[in-house]
Amino acid sequence: MSEGLLFTGAEWDFDKVQRTHDAIAEIAHGELGLDTYPNQIEVITAEQMLDAYSSIGMPLMYKHWSFGKHFARDETLYRKGMRGLAYEIVINSSPCISYIMEENSMPMQALVIAHAAFGHNHFFKNNGLFRQWTDAKGILDYMDFAKGYLARCEERYGQAAVERVVDAAHALMSHGVHKYPRKRTPDLADEERRAAERREYQEKMFNDLWRTVPKPASTKQGSQELAERKRRLGLPEENLLYFLEKMAPKLAPWQREIIRIVRKISQYFYPQKQTKMMNEGCATFVHYTIVNRLHELGKLSDGAMLEILHSHTSVVFQPDFDDRRFSGLNPYALGFAMMQDIRRICEQPTAEDHQWFPDFAGNGDPFGTLRQAWADFRDESFLLQYLSPALIRKLRLFKIHDIAEASDMEITAIHNERGYREVRKALSRSYDIAHMDPDIQIVDVDLAGDRRLILHHMVENGMMLVEAEAVRVLRHVANLWGYEVRLVEIDSATDAILRIHEDIGPSVEA
Repeated sequence: MSEGLLFTGAEWDFDKVQRTHDAIAEIAHGELGLDTYPNQIEVITAEQMLDAYSSIGMPLMYKHWSFGKHFARDETLYRKGMRGLAYEIVINSSPCISYIMEENSMPMQALVIAHAAFGHNHFFKNNGLFRQWTDAKGILDYMDFAKGYLARCEERYGQAAVERVVDAAHALMSHGVHKYPRKRTPDLADEERRAAERREYQEKMFNDLWRTVPKPASTKQGSQELAERKRRLGLPEENLLYFLEKMAPKLAPWQREIIRIVRKISQYFYPQKQTKMMNEGCATFVHYTIVNRLHELGKLSDGAMLEILHSHTSVVFQPDFDDRRFSGLNPYALGFAMMQDIRRICEQPTAEDHQWFPDFAGNGDPFGTLRQAWADFRDESFLLQYLSPALIRKLRLFKIHDIAEASDMEITAIHNERGYREVRKALSRSYDIAHMDPDIQIVDVDLAGDRRLILHHMVENGMMLVEAEAVRVLRHVANLWGYEVRLVEIDSATDAILRIHEDIGPSVEA
C-alpha cells in the first residue's frame, strides 16, 4: 500500500473498513463538528439487503405477508436487472446500525460509511423532530417485544385472526400518527409491563363509557350531550389508529396491543417523511465534504476519488423536465444543492445574499450554520428559510398555474423579488406532509343508535378520494371498530358536502 493511503484497489477487508471509518470519524467530529451515535456497521449480502427493504429496514420485525410480497417483487426486479439496490441502509437507533453491501468496492464502502454512519447518523441524533418523536436507545428493544408479541398472539389466537388486525392497521398507518406533541411515553423497554397496565385501565374505561347508552333528548339537551360525548371521546381525532385502539368497543386487549405496535412504528418513521430532502441532503453533503478532504490529505487515491465522484454525480443527477426520467425534484439533488449554497453564502456572499440572509451571510462558519439548520428545521420550513434566489436561478425554478380544463398554462412567478418568494413558498408547500396526505378525522359516534363511526374528509382544492380505494380502507376501519363506518367528504373552503360514502360494515370473518 502506498504511504498515506487508506487503501488501494477495489477489494475490501475489515481492517480497511475499520481504518477508513476511523479516518472519516476524525474529520466528521473534528472538522465538521458532527455529533453522532456510536456506529455499528454490518456487511450484508444482496439477498439480505432485499430482506431489509421488505421489512422497512429494521433488523427485528414481526412477520406479515406484505413483507414477503415486497421481497418477491424487489428480488424479481433486481434479478432481471430492472432495478439496482441501495448501497446502504441506516437505522435510527443507538448504536446507529448501517448495513453496507458486500458487493461494494472499497471506495464505495468509504462513501457509504461517510454518508450513512456519519451524515444520517448526525441528522437522526440532532434534528428536533427525531429528538421529539423517537427513542433511538429503545427502538430495538421495542421491535424485539413487538416481534415476540405477535408470534405469541399467532400461537394463541391463530394466524388468520392476527393477520386481520395487522392488515387493517397497516392500511391506516399513514393516519396513525400524532402530528403534534403529546405527553412522552416512558422507556420503550418497559413495554410488556405497561401492556398489562393498559389492559386493566381500558377495561375499566370501557365499562364506564359503553354501559349507559344516551336517551333521546331535546335539541338543546342533544347539543349538550353531543359536546359532552365528543369531549369524553376526544373528538375530533385525526389519529385513527389511536382512537380505534382506545375506543373500539369490540376489540380484545391483544388486538389493541397489536394496533398500538403498528401505531408506534408508524409514529417512529413519521419524522423521516417530514425530513426526506434535508436528511438526504445532509448525508450527501457530509460524504462529499469528507471524501474530498480525505483526498486533499492524500488518504484517497485519484482512482478511488473518481469512482466515488461517479457514484456521487449519479445520486445528485437531476433530469430536465422534458427528460423521460423526470419524476419531480430529486431530494438528493435539491438537498445537496441547498447545503452547498449555504456554505457559499457563509464563505463568499454576494450583496443579494446579505440582503436575503443577514443572519449568516459571510459569517465564515458554514458547518455551524448547517448544524443549526439540520437541528431546527424540517423540509418545508427549511425551504422557506434557506432557499436562495441564486439557487432558484441555477435550478431554473418558476411557478406555473395549470388548470386541467384550460388549454393554456399561466406563469405566475418569475425571477424577481416577488417571484422568488412565491417560488419558495410554493415549493415549500409541496413538501408539507399536512397538505400531501388527506385530512381525515373521526368526528362522531352514534352511541344512541347503531354505534356508527362517522369520519370527515376535508377536501383541499377539489382533490377527492378515489372511491374504490376509500371503500377498501373504510372496510378495514370497520373491521377494527366492529360496526358500520360512514365517510363524508366536505369542501374545506365552503363546508359544502361533496360526497357521502355509503355505510361500510365489517367483513365477515372466515
